[in-house]
Amino acid sequence: MRSLLMRSPVVVAACWIGAYIFITLLPLVILLVYPAPVGRGFWIDFSVALGFIALAMMALQFSLTARINRIEASYGIDIILQFHRYISLVAFALVLIHPLILFVVQPETLQLLNFFTAPWRAKMAVLGTLALIALVVTTIWRQKLKIPYEPWRTLHGVLAVLTVGLGLGHAIAVGNYLGLFWKAVLWTAIALAALWLLVYVRLVKPFFMLKKPYLVEEVRPEHGNVWTLALRPRGHEGIRFDPGQFAWITLEISPFRMREHPFSMSSNGDNPERIEFSIKALGDFTKTIKDVKPGTKAFLDGPYGVFTTERYEDSAGFVLIAGGIGITPMMSILVTQAERKAERKDERPYLLIYASKTWEDVTFSEELDKLKEKLDLTIVHVLREPPENWSGEKGYVDKELLERYIPKRRATRQYFICAAPKMMEQVELALHQLDVPPTNIHMEHFNLV
Repeated sequence: MRSLLMRSPVVVAACWIGAYIFITLLPLVILLVYPAPVGRGFWIDFSVALGFIALAMMALQFSLTARINRIEASYGIDIILQFHRYISLVAFALVLIHPLILFVVQPETLQLLNFFTAPWRAKMAVLGTLALIALVVTTIWRQKLKIPYEPWRTLHGVLAVLTVGLGLGHAIAVGNYLGLFWKAVLWTAIALAALWLLVYVRLVKPFFMLKKPYLVEEVRPEHGNVWTLALRPRGHEGIRFDPGQFAWITLEISPFRMREHPFSMSSNGDNPERIEFSIKALGDFTKTIKDVKPGTKAFLDGPYGVFTTERYEDSAGFVLIAGGIGITPMMSILVTQAERKAERKDERPYLLIYASKTWEDVTFSEELDKLKEKLDLTIVHVLREPPENWSGEKGYVDKELLERYIPKRRATRQYFICAAPKMMEQVELALHQLDVPPTNIHMEHFNLV
């Protein structure tokens, strides 16, 4: 029983949250071990506490972006990166509040803002704060500032290291709260761990990816301006993945260049010898997929994601709701299940609600029809601009449409949504209004940058 409890996803996720809170509050625990300087007052100590908490949060940011499988498997990388963004703003606010309190309580500390006359401990604080401001500004307004992704990613890492390094240097130089040698050593170890995670992401992981290359075997056109990129492992067995997961792809160049892009697999998760990604030509990179030549070298970092039916063996069936290229992970789920059905004797039903602009935009239309012969699969196409002789659903996937098709016993199914952000928000709200339990709704976001 204890072993099963520890393997529970909810328990594991709760343990990671507990670990995060513990490490964030560890600075305050450390301060309590050794008395703080006397006569400084509540507000001074409170200001210092906020500074240490912010420093711990910023150090932990490196672990959130390191794509650590054990952590990612508990929440999904999209949720982790959203948390990374929001918690960055919280840490940023704490960093700004920390000196503001000092300036109010001790106005004489304002002279420390004079960079040329201030001691080094104050200079490090000013430089670290400026680095953090630059980091936040270039991240939130990256597109408005027209900063290309690859240079921004390098700049982001440099500014993050400067922020944590200068913040730690400031805390040690002040010395009032880290006077004991072991406290300075402990904080240095935290900073070095954060630096190691950056080195792992930028150097160690690309090194191992370099040892397991793939070759492009085929680039196949699909309906809806979509191109399927088929990869075959070269010199290794490839990777197995749970249907619905995704991987980061690097094409043609070395993985050390950090020019990678996330895409869902659309092929059978049990076939590592041929991995397919179906990619819609929307942006600068995706529009070049059609021009990729067979034999081009590729590298994969993955699999990642918790958007998979594999986690719900006790579900009575599945409702898949896709919009446009959101059909990709759904296709992987259905193809994999079709291949496994005889082996696992899994007769559970699937309902696919697939929204497209026109019939010509319906990717995998022929393949989906063939899957109906192998699975208990019901497909509902919803077209915004249907042809004149169209007798199917029209318009958008709204509450009324969902009510017509999803089972009456809503809690017996798991619901998977992958579409444009606006459609996902509307479908999620409609499912809530139809009394679908929130724990049964799963969404795949690709706003990872």
